[in-house]
Amino acid sequence: MYVCMCHAVTEDQVKQAIDGGANTPRQIAKGCKAGTDCGSCVRRIQALLGEHGARPCPTARLAARLGLADPAAETAGGGAAPAPVSAPLRAA
Repeated sequence: MYVCMCHAVTEDQVKQAIDGGANTPRQIAKGCKAGTDCGSCVRRIQALLGEHGARPCPTARLAARLGLADPAAETAGGGAAPAPVSAPLRAA
């Protein structure tokens, strides 16, 4: 299954990067470019990292606290749809 459509990166490729020592989305991006274009795959990459024992990214914890992410759905079903957001979060 594809994780990153922008760079045609599969879940197996991300898991190989994790097995090779990557433990953050940025480290995975260095190897295969997943998460460097539109960013829609970053939540799934974070879920895969969590499934393999890596600590969740602070951004993921913040998103969960704000109700923008459902970590249980991501780790249980794999590839949960993003939560709808009515307006982008931007600093004033």
